[in-house]
Amino acid sequence: MSTWDPRHRSRVLLDGPERAPARAMLKAIGFTDEDLAKPLIGIANTWVETMPCNYHLRELAQALKEGIRAAGGTPMEFNTIAISDGITMGTEGMKASLISRELIADSVELVGRGHYFDALVCLVGCDKTIPGAAMGLLRCDVPGFVLYGGSIAPGRWQERSLTIQDVFEAVGAFARGKITAEEFRAIENCACPGAGACGGQFTANTMAMALELLGLSPMGSASPPALDPRKRQVAYECGQLIMNMLRRGLKPRDYLTRASFENAIAGVAATGGSTNAVLHLLALAHEAGVALSLDDFDVISRRTPLIADLKPGGKYVATDLDRAGGTRLVAKRLLEHGKLDGRQLTPSGKTLAEEAALAVETPGQDVVYTCDRPLKPTGGLVILKGNLAPEGCVVKIAGHERMYHRGPARVFDREEDAMHAVTAGRIQPGDVVVIRYEGPKGGPGMREMLGVTSAIVGAGLGETVALLTDGRFSGATHGLMAGHVAPEAAVGGPIAAVREGDFIVFDVPNRQLQLEIAESELRARLAEWRPPPPRYTDGVFAKYAALVSSASRGAVTRPNWQQTA
Repeated sequence: MSTWDPRHRSRVLLDGPERAPARAMLKAIGFTDEDLAKPLIGIANTWVETMPCNYHLRELAQALKEGIRAAGGTPMEFNTIAISDGITMGTEGMKASLISRELIADSVELVGRGHYFDALVCLVGCDKTIPGAAMGLLRCDVPGFVLYGGSIAPGRWQERSLTIQDVFEAVGAFARGKITAEEFRAIENCACPGAGACGGQFTANTMAMALELLGLSPMGSASPPALDPRKRQVAYECGQLIMNMLRRGLKPRDYLTRASFENAIAGVAATGGSTNAVLHLLALAHEAGVALSLDDFDVISRRTPLIADLKPGGKYVATDLDRAGGTRLVAKRLLEHGKLDGRQLTPSGKTLAEEAALAVETPGQDVVYTCDRPLKPTGGLVILKGNLAPEGCVVKIAGHERMYHRGPARVFDREEDAMHAVTAGRIQPGDVVVIRYEGPKGGPGMREMLGVTSAIVGAGLGETVALLTDGRFSGATHGLMAGHVAPEAAVGGPIAAVREGDFIVFDVPNRQLQLEIAESELRARLAEWRPPPPRYTDGVFAKYAALVSSASRGAVTRPNWQQTA
């Protein structure tokens, strides 16, 4: 007979005469003795009124709570923060995005530990809320999972499907006179028709799928779009599922394995997903105590075919994937050819293979291909190394990007300076745009460069210009772009030594990123280098810069005594 107690934590908080003050305070907000005798289920909600991605999560939380109550639990909802990547992009505010991942994780952990929840469900939407909430959940080490709020519907204009990617690219097109002011405004007005996270296989949808394949989200829960009536039913069923998971004592840290993480990476590679998944999966592996390195992404991507025709490299969006068969169909296709380990567990208690067997494919769909007839024989994630990136950098090769580029460096120490150069027409075909001092410490916060990369594409330079940065890219970025260059410039990485006009070589087949100068010259330049003054000297940005690790380690924050570990 099992000795697992579903109230394994809340008894400490609420049982016995000495806990009467705690019970009294909870009764003040409507909880009854009957409520307080049931397991307490924390709902970490990332609802905010500052973006469409998380705007609808209050309604989903209500359905989730109904499911928990019907299954014998007492839900308690609390909030954490969210920063919109799309809205803050191209400004100093974007530096808050990655930093928010750590604060979200910290707040979920703090409330989870402080209030002794027996289980946790994390309700998420925009990019950093997904990994941040998952990190907090793993720290609490209780039964729980992440529930994704779902994708936005595509916008429509002149018979075109639009996503926020189209608006960013329209900025570059308008600056070069390729579209009129009226067309520019129409794209802006039509691209985002309602609530939900950005619609392509950008970071939010990439991470939502990755967590399903990892085993941190219920299989099939992410695919229904944000405003689809099925989403509310999914939330209700997740309320019942968390109670089932709790009664079985199934905790994610007990079943997440190295193979689980390899499954998640394969899913990202197979769908042309965001390079941000590299950063976030490294961070999640750190929290789960699972060994994972940057090189693993390249190894797994090489053996995983690209089978989903999704934006930004392809033509379809997340709602199309949902209609085709969703994550289960992707998993089924990969399992058919041994590209996933189907023995790994999911929150339902079923294995990944058992969940994938439930896939329902829409006849005639052309969103998800088969492994024997893929879009490309290898996945979209590539790790380059060389004298410019000794610890590595990340490139996404999901479409028809060039495999080789050699060109002169155009060097910028701030994203804004590079953006002004692009929109003013000062970047020429063949150039390599270098944006540095935008890494985890140097930014701080490792800004995404979607504004710059989209302006390059919109200006008609996407096929002739390459870019590298110690910052990040949006999941909507496409073209020959190398991000996460490590070590970063702010700690004296080789990217700090690049000078205007130096020739840089991207050699994707040989996994090389090289600065064409003599090794002795590189050493001499680095010996002369001096760190610039910190951009922030107090507040959360300064605190983050002091504690953050390299992008090659997931840019996790660690106490100073751990920094050399």
